Order: sequence, then structure tokens, then C-alpha cells
Amino acid sequence: MMPVLKRETAEAHSDCNMLPKLPVPDLQHTLDAYLRSVKHLVSEMQFRKTKALVETFGKHGGVGERLQKLLLEKREQTENWVYDFWLEDMYLRNRLALPVNSSPALVFPKQPFRDVKDSLVFAARLILSVSQYKAAVDRKTLPVDVARGQKADTPLCMDQYERLFSSYRRAGLKQDTLITADGTSDTGHVIVACKNQFFVLNLTEGSCKLNEADVQAQLDWIYKQTPNAERNQPAVGLLTAEGRTDWARARDELLKDPVNRESVELMERCMCVVCLDEPTGLEPSDTNRAALMLHGGGLDKNGANRWYDKPLQFVIGADGVCGVVCEHSPFEGIILVQCTEHLLKDIRSSKQSSGRSATELPRPRRLVWKCSPRIQGALASAADHLHRLVRNLDMNVFTFAAYGKDFIKQQRMSPDAYIQLALQLAFYRCHGRLVSTYESASLRRFRQGRVDNIRSATPEALAFVKAVTDGGTSIQDAEKMEKLRAAVDAQAKITALAVSGMGTDNHLLALRETAKEVKMETPDIFSDETYHISNRFILSTSQVPTTEMFCCYGPVVPDGYGACYNPRSAHVLFCVSSFRESKDTCSGLFVKALDEGLQDMRNLCTKHTDHKNTTNTAK
Repeated sequence: MMPVLKRETAEAHSDCNMLPKLPVPDLQHTLDAYLRSVKHLVSEMQFRKTKALVETFGKHGGVGERLQKLLLEKREQTENWVYDFWLEDMYLRNRLALPVNSSPALVFPKQPFRDVKDSLVFAARLILSVSQYKAAVDRKTLPVDVARGQKADTPLCMDQYERLFSSYRRAGLKQDTLITADGTSDTGHVIVACKNQFFVLNLTEGSCKLNEADVQAQLDWIYKQTPNAERNQPAVGLLTAEGRTDWARARDELLKDPVNRESVELMERCMCVVCLDEPTGLEPSDTNRAALMLHGGGLDKNGANRWYDKPLQFVIGADGVCGVVCEHSPFEGIILVQCTEHLLKDIRSSKQSSGRSATELPRPRRLVWKCSPRIQGALASAADHLHRLVRNLDMNVFTFAAYGKDFIKQQRMSPDAYIQLALQLAFYRCHGRLVSTYESASLRRFRQGRVDNIRSATPEALAFVKAVTDGGTSIQDAEKMEKLRAAVDAQAKITALAVSGMGTDNHLLALRETAKEVKMETPDIFSDETYHISNRFILSTSQVPTTEMFCCYGPVVPDGYGACYNPRSAHVLFCVSSFRESKDTCSGLFVKALDEGLQDMRNLCTKHTDHKNTTNTAK
């Protein structure tokens, strides 16, 4: 769950080094919580085996205590004991292609562009706003984020903002590398992608900064340099949409040529990529726009007009389909939301600026690529893989309009916990079981904090969904309502633990990786089938609160769902994704079950309230 943020003045709190370090949870607490989270997700026989392994791991003087001691020492010696372990496990060792599988997107409201010129004006204003926002980040003058809800008014770590424009995910054969430019590096340019070609747009000329008229003229020149005939030029951006190991091999081949090496270096050092997309001809529904942000539509649309390794890719379609694609490893979604909502407000309030004639400026530089036969083969393979990914994604953006978070709050329930329970109910109705579920919990209350997992498939959730789905009329509404409240309360409690640094997933991960670091044989608890089931997130969820755009992402496993949601006062917006190649999943059926479940939960709450009112009146 992403915290809703408010802003304070920068002077209200000192830097992130003044925040507390992330605590290391008590070992027995984590082991008990782990057993509780998996007991109802595996067979009884498998659980008995797991319980024995956990007890052996946690016994006095055993392997668990030795690893725990090493973790406590690591906490004293580092700013954040889990950061590197988590980053490598969550992102850098993942070999899947970035689009859909890893990179989320924010979808802007459809822009009312009348023609290409309107889109270039929007792009120019966006680029200048990015430059100004980056300057505020560099000067450390952004207001400090402060949490609401759990532990309200707690200042949050601002480190992730510093990686917005200075980071780059470099593909590796076995593991990627997250590189971050230092403050002295040249990041004064953006890369503009247009019809699969890339141009270096410098935002300063000599000691002068470009104004809006300058940037717009430069963009207009770029647009005119890329007629359709130039689609025969190598669409090298496709390589970044490939699986990470294949892209790493192709990258090594590219870098053999000094011309290519210089082009790649310029891509790595840019502050962001701005993709000027062509119209796709598709109906600009929420669902289509979400899918297009995630994968660009493949080679025959805008899928090659991307460079996925760069954390920020702003997409500006001539047809008004706009948004931002995020390489997720440097920062969390809430950082992207804070930045992007500021940019959109700035664009709306900006006025046409005057300045010197743009004809005095040196023209943007087109990046040149020399492609060997091996690279040509890699490009063809990447195009085919992206095309399959486009066909495979089953996206469904759904607005539940019957009620929103105001109604849920009237029931004295946490909207996030309530919606998480609705997701569990939808999954159970579709599949007849619960599965390991991921919900992100922000740890920014701590130094260099990223996220831990809120395990939403609780025993209480299972009891509720069984009562509603399997109980029929044999279970009274009052009992169903009790189970609903118990499940919401359980969800709220594990959320509170997770955001306070007492989650189980990061702790177990760090214990596992510490064993590797000291060349200890992998403890049986981590080679156990239950641990693998526990870490295979068939349902991957996240609340991403936004005011005017929405977030979407793909599933993290082939037979899973991605479920992003945004509770508003009177409605809830869901982005549900799955893969068509899976015979087990269907986004449309999941959304239908979600709609029915939310209606049933509302009816249950209303009946219970009416029953209580009637009883009170009778008394």
C-alpha cells in the first residue's frame, strides 16, 4: 500500500540520515508470522513438513540465530540492512523483459490535441518542467514528504527522488546494474524518440537555457527529420524490450563499435526519454491507453519508439494518448506520482514564453547505430518477442461506480483493507482458492526505505470468502459481517506491522541472502516447496492514489494477475491484467467477480447497519 502524502516545508525536517534505521524484526516473530501466512495456502502434509523445518531453523543456538546475529551486525554497519538484498532479488536478477513484466505506467487523461503542433507544445512544456523539477531535486529544495494514515505526520525518506533523473538500469548477463550519475555528471540533455529514432536535445546552449519557443522549434525540427521512409533505419530501442540476458548479449555486441558506444553512453546519461508517438488508430479507451503505455503496441505501432532501461519515459502521442513508463528499480510508484502530478499542473499553468530566435540554435543530434548481422538478428527476435507480449497481455481497466472510499469509511473500515478483501473474494470466486498475494507497503519512514510485503491472503480473509461464497443461506448475515470485520481488522494489523518494519518477507530474504554471503549451505527452510509457493505472487496488488491519472502494470507470473487500484470518494478505479496464454486467468472474469463482490460487501454492510438500526429502535 502506498501512503497518501502531504507536503511540508523543506525546513520542517532534516535530511534522511536523521530518520531511524530500519529495525530487524525478532526472529521468532517472523517465523511465527510466516507459518501463519502459509498454513491455509498449502496442503496439511506440506505444512507439517514446513513447520518442522521452521522449528529447526529457529531453535536456540541454531542456523537462524546465527544468521540473525549477522543481520543485527549488518544493521549497525549500514544505512539499510535489506536494501541491496531487496534490490537484487526484486529487480536486478530478474531476467524477464521490462515492458509489462516489470515496468509500470501512469496513464494521463487523454489530451485534446488538434494536431501534431499541439502535441509538440505539450512536449516542450513537459521537458522544461522536468528540467525545473530536476533542478529542485538537485538543490534539495523539494518539500519533505510526510505520511498520513498509519503513523501520520512522520517525515519520509527523500532519497528516491534523487534517482528520478540520474539513474539507469544497465543490462547484464546474469544480473543488471543500477547506475546513478553523480552530481558532476552531464545530465543536461533529454533523449527524444521519434519514429524509432533517437535525438539528443540539449537544454542549454552556452550559458543560456532554452525557453519554450526554443524547445518547441527543436522538437518540430526532429519531427520533420523522421519521415516514414526512415522506418527502414534500425529500431535499436527494440533491444531494450527484450529479455535482460538477450539484451545484455546484444548490448555487448553493440559496444564493440565506438559509434554505438557513444550513443549508448548518451542514452545512459540523459535525464529522461520523451517519446513522440504516432497515432495508433485504436479507440482511446482507458483499457487501450493502459496497454499502449505498457508496451507501445509492438513494432507496427510505437513499441520500438522506446528505451526501457531509462527510469522515466514520457510518452506523448499525436492522438492525445499520453503517459509515463517507469523502470521501477530506482524508486517506488508514489515518487513517480508526486513528480508527474507536479509536472502536469505546471504544464497547465505555463504560458508561452518569448526568447531569442530558435534558428540560432545548433540542431539536435541524431544518434547513429552500426548494426552487425548479429544485431540485425537480435532486432528481429526482439520484435517477435514484443509482438507476442502485446498479443498476450489481457488488460481491463474498470471503474466501480456504485460507491467509493467514503462509504467504506462510514463503515469504520480501512478502505485499503476493504478493497484487498474484495480482491481476495474475487480471486476465490474465480479459482476456488486463495493464493500468495503481494501488496506493497512503504518503508520510507526509515533511511533508504523501499517496500515490504503485506500478505493479504490471511486466514481471516479465507474464512470470510468461504462464508460468502460457499456458505449460502446456512450462514447468517450477522456472522458474515463479523467475518468481514475480522478480515479487515487482520489486514489492517499486518499492514501496520509491515509499514513499521515488522514485515516477514524482507527479513526472510535477508536471512537467506546472508547465508549465501557467508557461503553457508542454504537452510532447508528456503529450499522448501512452501517457501517457493509463498514467494510466487499469483496476485500482485498495489494501491496507487492519484488525482487525475491512473497506474497500471502487468502480472509478475505467467498465470497471475496484476491488480492496481485507486480509491476515490465515490468510485474505485481498478487496472486488472493477466496473460491470454494462461488457461487459468481472464481479466474480464476477474473484473466481473470483483464487481459482484464489492456489491455483495456493500449489501452486507447495509443490511447489517439496517438490522442494527431496527434493533435499536425496537429497544
